[in-house]
Amino acid sequence: MATTVTPAMIKELRERTAAGLMDCKKALTEVDGDMDKAIEFLRKKGLANAAKKAGRLASEGVVSAYVHSNNRVGVLLEVNCETDFVGQTVDFKQFCADVAMQIAAMNPSAVRREDMDTSKVEAERGLLREKALAEGKPEKMVDKIVDGQINKFYSEHVLLEQKFVKDDKKTIEQVQQEIVAKLGENIKIRRFTRYELGEGLEKKNEDFAAEVAAQVAAAKA
Repeated sequence: MATTVTPAMIKELRERTAAGLMDCKKALTEVDGDMDKAIEFLRKKGLANAAKKAGRLASEGVVSAYVHSNNRVGVLLEVNCETDFVGQTVDFKQFCADVAMQIAAMNPSAVRREDMDTSKVEAERGLLREKALAEGKPEKMVDKIVDGQINKFYSEHVLLEQKFVKDDKKTIEQVQQEIVAKLGENIKIRRFTRYELGEGLEKKNEDFAAEVAAQVAAAKA
């Protein structure tokens, strides 16, 4: 016998997901009233809709600034959305703040793969290939091995592919898809500049990225 979907169930699901009234009702109906399954249903639907929104023009948004508490690392970040209204929402601003903190902590080289300096990638590929050959890896397997290592290189240096410092089960791209699904607009991380005090000058070795990451972890505890 199918579970009756009550207004109280719909209200609870809406409060937990911020989804529309009819979407909540449909989700609960589809999963026979199971709240956890309904949340997962809405999440998957939202991510699918996010993919459809990816081609829409996003020219509004904000320039967000983040300065680490030691005043030695700072970030300027531009994130675009479709309307000024969404650009002023708390959720959108929180997303921008999280991404700026991510950049301060993890020091990515580019937003996406295609923005990477190709000479830097090819130089890394060459070094990895030489290393694999020096280790005696079979010639016919070397390129495949290096391709896997280059993917790891991208996951460390490309912002969208990095693990989110607040939740390492997600990449920044997944976090971006979730905010698109929640706010209903195309949202794009466009560009950023990261500043580190004394960068390029001779100085003592300090790992500010690790410090930022440690503070995020402490805040979560």
